[in-house]
Amino acid sequence: MALAPGMPAHYRVGQEAIARAALPGTPLAPGAARRMVREALADWGELALPGAEIVRERLAEDTVLVVSELVTNAVVHAGTDVELLCRLEITDGGAVGAVVVEVSDHHPSRAVREEAAERAYGTPEYGRGLRLVATLSEAWGITYRTGVKTVWARLPVDGGLGVDEGLGVQGGLGLEGGASVEGGLGVGGGLGVEDGVGVEGGFGVERGLSMGEGLGADRGTGIGPGPAGETVAPGPRQRPRQDGDWLNRGALSFLAEASDLLAGQLDEDLVAALAGQLLVPRLADWCAVWLEDEATDRAGGLGLALGPRLARVWHGSENRIEELRRDLEKDPPRLPDSVRSRAVPVPWPGEALGTGQVSGGMGGAGGADGAALAYRLIAGGRPLGTLVIGRAGLTAFPDEITGLVEDLSRRIALAIGAARQYARQATISRVLQRGLLPGAVAEIPGVRSALVYEPLDKGGPSGDFYDLFPAGDGRWCFVLGDVQGKGPEAAVVIGLARPWVRLLAREGYHVADVLDRLNQLLLDDATEAADAAARALVAAGGPGLGPDEGPQTRFLSMLYGELVPFEGGVRCTLASAGHPLPLILGPDGDVREVAEPQTLLGVFEDATYVSETFDLYPGDTVLCVTDGVTERRSGPRQFDDDEGLAEAFAGCTGLSAELVAERIRRLVHEFGSKPPEDDLALLVLQAE
Repeated sequence: MALAPGMPAHYRVGQEAIARAALPGTPLAPGAARRMVREALADWGELALPGAEIVRERLAEDTVLVVSELVTNAVVHAGTDVELLCRLEITDGGAVGAVVVEVSDHHPSRAVREEAAERAYGTPEYGRGLRLVATLSEAWGITYRTGVKTVWARLPVDGGLGVDEGLGVQGGLGLEGGASVEGGLGVGGGLGVEDGVGVEGGFGVERGLSMGEGLGADRGTGIGPGPAGETVAPGPRQRPRQDGDWLNRGALSFLAEASDLLAGQLDEDLVAALAGQLLVPRLADWCAVWLEDEATDRAGGLGLALGPRLARVWHGSENRIEELRRDLEKDPPRLPDSVRSRAVPVPWPGEALGTGQVSGGMGGAGGADGAALAYRLIAGGRPLGTLVIGRAGLTAFPDEITGLVEDLSRRIALAIGAARQYARQATISRVLQRGLLPGAVAEIPGVRSALVYEPLDKGGPSGDFYDLFPAGDGRWCFVLGDVQGKGPEAAVVIGLARPWVRLLAREGYHVADVLDRLNQLLLDDATEAADAAARALVAAGGPGLGPDEGPQTRFLSMLYGELVPFEGGVRCTLASAGHPLPLILGPDGDVREVAEPQTLLGVFEDATYVSETFDLYPGDTVLCVTDGVTERRSGPRQFDDDEGLAEAFAGCTGLSAELVAERIRRLVHEFGSKPPEDDLALLVLQAE
């Protein structure tokens, strides 16, 4: 139900009072949300709805404060429209058990950010609203659904922590008990935080990740989803008797949602962080993830002891995390290879979780005793790390929990393995890309140069390449090329072409001769590759090659030129092999095309190339581009239609080489509403 800001909808569902509103993602949303909640609570009391009389001033203040923090957080860090729900939760006996608040945004892909992450210099702009929410709430968490992320909080009717006790807001600036709010916490009217106070770190998943409908049991148990789908974690006394009910009703949904959340994560540390949010507090009071470095196996063969790395520690109570981490780091779990992925009991970290302490209110009671289990994380037959979980007050985990965590650990291991595979491939691609392109371009006497190079795939080899290098005897050469295809096939062609161009140029070959020999080299290489593939296929006794199988034809377009400075100018000789022709801009704004179109390299055996020579004088500018510029699309139109590139180039009269390159790049990007769909490269040479 979409409502204007500040216009709440108050209604009943069965015996529950509910208020719901949709708010725009603007700075006005927190104020509208506060007004809505105040009006809803007042209206429920006037209507004598069941339980409304119990919501006294202190709980109302806490509710408004939590709503203000969560809405501000959504506006600041998600930037989408916000949906707000507030309801009274009625127990099976007809009494009000809690006030439940939900704030939903439509940016579920935002990465998890933690308080420990490195922050920018200067004073943070926003406070620590989630810590405030955690202090005021009996339970809170985050629910992920397709396209929606919901932060919920459950404020108990009895035993709630009001603004005037426990938090002790002092002058609107800080919180007692160490929970200081950085950046200032203004209190408006004694009820809510003023507009603009947000939560540092975005929607980081803190204090337990609740996922989707179907995870919990009936709302009457205090675990499962209510009418709006929130999942409320049980208290210490409820938890043991509700484990079985939750497992029977929600375990499969939990694993399915966990798989969706873990799938596609490309960072192993983020996978470890998500594992903690999945397990705590739903299945354990705390958990830890150790990861084996990829170099560990190799180091073990050399007699070195690198050991696992403690990547993540999570506890239902945030103030216990660092103490638990220090204790766990002293003695990493070492499980035998024969264990595989089944659970193995490990010592309880009694030093960190001492007698009489409570594990945060989200899980069971803490103490000197508890149960801890370790699971090896194995994917593809290789050990990747170890997962350890613990729950206080137990001598052993229930078998149902043990089996569920074992299933989850396999999914975590697969996600870690996939993230590592991606990291290896990305590293290989970066190294390969660096090897295919020059480390630096040469400086030419009397010529200023500027280059724009934007590969479509930032992590892999591009089809475009360039070079600008000295060839000896007072000559400098430049190359701008575009290989058919991308990825490994393109890398093979670039790996042949660029070094051979440099070698031929330094051997003194003229421009046209360099293209002739490079053309023959590509044809010979393609023939040898085809013959080798055919011999291998015959030796294997396989069927003939299909039309789309075997080595691909390797050809490229390339613009190649030579520059020779002389007194008062620069002599340029160049040739284009199937490449967009270069343009020359004179000081008077006149633009002309140079060179003549010729066939692609690597296509015809008997191709012969010719070059063109002309002089550049101070103020003359040469623009060389790949087809990522000329064929940039905006609907059915291309950037170079009706001489669009020449017109754009003419508008660069009087600009330096660097400004010309930047202006053409900007115009190409602005030409279409969508991002470019091809590699983009351009080279500007300007006589001084």
